Amino acid sequence: MLRIRAATIDDAALLSALIREFAEFNHELDHVTIQAEDLARDGFGPDPLFHALIAELSGEPAGYALYFGYYSTWTGRGLFLEDLFVRPSFRRHGVGKKLLVAIAQIAVDQGCRHMRWEVRDWNKPAIELYRALGAEFREGLLPVLVSDRALKRLAEQGEQI
Repeated sequence: MLRIRAATIDDAALLSALIREFAEFNHELDHVTIQAEDLARDGFGPDPLFHALIAELSGEPAGYALYFGYYSTWTGRGLFLEDLFVRPSFRRHGVGKKLLVAIAQIAVDQGCRHMRWEVRDWNKPAIELYRALGAEFREGLLPVLVSDRALKRLAEQGEQI
């Protein structure tokens, strides 16, 4: 039996473990610095920075989705799906699709006009699933990330202006 439920503060350690599994799947575990305490503080306080769903198959944690709202100046409200991960032993049971459907329902309920997420270009099964569900792949748009030292250097430039 597949169940999707909202994550609670009691799931912070589980989310941390799942995030690490997801990062390992993406060959980027060495980039993960988040701790369960960070997730508890940032996702489950009075003004949460994110929300998460936990998928359980036969009572076992099978995967998760982590998302947050954003605003587009062109179209209004949107939902960004930061992570969607299904543990390997639970794949091919509809868990990923069920998580996507649940996130889409949340987006619609919140009046969002769209939802966005990223997928690794080598993850062909996920790309095929997303296409089958009607997702568009936006040519000409590149993800941009400024982090760590580069972020601090950029912020320090304000002192020079």
